[in-house]
Amino acid sequence: MSETTRAGDPGRTLRAVQISSLGTYVPPRVLTNSQLEQMVDTSDEWILKRTGIRERHIADDDVATSDLAVEAARSALAGAGVTAADIGFLVVGTTTPDTFFPSTACLVQDRIGATRAWGFDLGAACSGFTYSVTTAMQMVASGAHDHALAIGADVMSRIIDYQDRTTCVIFGDGAGAVVVSPAADPELRILDFAHEVDGSGGPALRMPAGGSRLPASHDTVDQRLHYVHQDGAAVFKFAVRKTSEICHRILDRNGLRAADVDLFVSHQANRRIIKAAAGQLRLPEEKVVINIDRFGNTTGATIPLALADALADKRLKKGDLVLLASVGAGFTVGAMLVRWAY
Repeated sequence: MSETTRAGDPGRTLRAVQISSLGTYVPPRVLTNSQLEQMVDTSDEWILKRTGIRERHIADDDVATSDLAVEAARSALAGAGVTAADIGFLVVGTTTPDTFFPSTACLVQDRIGATRAWGFDLGAACSGFTYSVTTAMQMVASGAHDHALAIGADVMSRIIDYQDRTTCVIFGDGAGAVVVSPAADPELRILDFAHEVDGSGGPALRMPAGGSRLPASHDTVDQRLHYVHQDGAAVFKFAVRKTSEICHRILDRNGLRAADVDLFVSHQANRRIIKAAAGQLRLPEEKVVINIDRFGNTTGATIPLALADALADKRLKKGDLVLLASVGAGFTVGAMLVRWAY
């Protein structure tokens, strides 16, 4: 069994862990910019210029986050050639759980038949996928489990105010999942991760009501406090700066340069954010994945959806050095270095 010492943690020997498979799912219904023009004071030109989004997928009224997560999980299991019974741990990174409790992870575990697994939901907003993969990786690296499932899934359309043109044009619904397992080749593995939080940025991107601070009431509903509220300028500046900073940090401590990266997959929040961060890293366009035009910001699902597109387009190949990055509400920040295993 392969072993490795993770950079940044000298002397600690862990099993090398690979991403064995990837599965994604988006609901079939599409909401275009032209359709949004009929709902709110906006235009296709305005949306494209500011976000790069043309359309997004929206779940039907009877479809919840667990439904999307289950589809992505089943696809990932099939791709890895393992069964749900082989999974020892699962984690769902989501901002829109079906309910506060039980967790969405419990619902997914039951529906896919992962009878030997335990797990939980992870709340890191748009960093939910990178945080979840890191958590699952550690479970396998430690030897606690041989296979783990990390999922990023959100039905953001349920917490979006379609009277607010600054937020309703941005978000869509979707899910992505990966199976992580001991690395078959110690060179093809998850190399490292770097994460941080900056809670001082909390007010810039939040859903004010619905928790213990402001439980649901007539007043909170009337004031539309159960929807996403965002200071777009503050989020934009933070996202560009921190994406670049954390990417430089993880590359530097692994003795790598941006030029060594084969593919950069950032959270798909805004085309301008991705391009600005890539510019600061001096990454050429052909190494940067941008698919926000087709999906919008699906929060926990953006990175797996982007990876899936890169695989389909043959831009991502076995042995490639992949740099993942995310910034989300909280603020949360994450980056991962992966030597792609298939």
